[in-house]
Amino acid sequence: MAIRKLLLPLAGTSAGEAALSTALKVAQIWNAHVLALHVRVDSRDVAPLAGEGLSGAMIEEMMSATEKESADRAHAVHAMFDRFVARHQISLAEPRHGTGHATASFAAITGREEDIVAQQARLADLTIVPHPQSEDDVSSSDALHAVLFDSGRPVMIAPHTPPASIGTRICIAWNGTAESASGVQAAMPWMQRAEAIRVLTAEGYQRRGPEAQDLAEYLALHGLKVEVATFQPVEKTVGQGLLKAAQNFGADLLVMGAYSHSRLRQLILGGVTRVVLEKAGIPVIMNR
Repeated sequence: MAIRKLLLPLAGTSAGEAALSTALKVAQIWNAHVLALHVRVDSRDVAPLAGEGLSGAMIEEMMSATEKESADRAHAVHAMFDRFVARHQISLAEPRHGTGHATASFAAITGREEDIVAQQARLADLTIVPHPQSEDDVSSSDALHAVLFDSGRPVMIAPHTPPASIGTRICIAWNGTAESASGVQAAMPWMQRAEAIRVLTAEGYQRRGPEAQDLAEYLALHGLKVEVATFQPVEKTVGQGLLKAAQNFGADLLVMGAYSHSRLRQLILGGVTRVVLEKAGIPVIMNR
């Protein structure tokens, strides 16, 4: 299945350019449409957070300040988008079939970011999110988790630096889980176009389920030639070892499942997903 619609949630501007560049490159590969989405904070959500003891005037002032800040941020994000598409001569259009080239549009919706992004992602082939550790875009991690946990669709995490290529050399992080199988399924269109594919596995990473060689045999049924490689943890960290193995392969796309354990347990104990989110220097497709 070809990729035709990309969703790009933009919470701020610090990582926006890199994410826009990544989204544009994906759109050009697939002749796809990019919907850049900014979710504005609803000032009415401030009132329940204000708590007791505040006068109506004080709450009104807080709502007014929130509205101004939200409007200023929305204006900055929209202006960044306009500059970007003008500089790269991207066609501004509503999504439609058969354009034969990459197109883009911008939308600003007021509401809760997690809810809006998850809902919009359900009818996107791929959601691309800015790197979640960027200073002004911390809430982009909320968008990431919303897509992973509440959309049923895959997500691509854009790296800090715009990539020169995407999907020519693919690494698949395989541990036999349902989540990693979902990642493989999401990456099928990319693998059909790739020049080289390597399945990465490790003793400390494998869970109960099919082995890496089983995956290679399955992909062979789809006409895909892949190689299997075992990697070792780096500094006793599986995630670091995985990223090192992908780097050694010269990968420009990493595919994996996300959060085999609960998100809370991963946040407390670390985990492969968290390490990859923080450290990956290439685009990462995740699904669960």
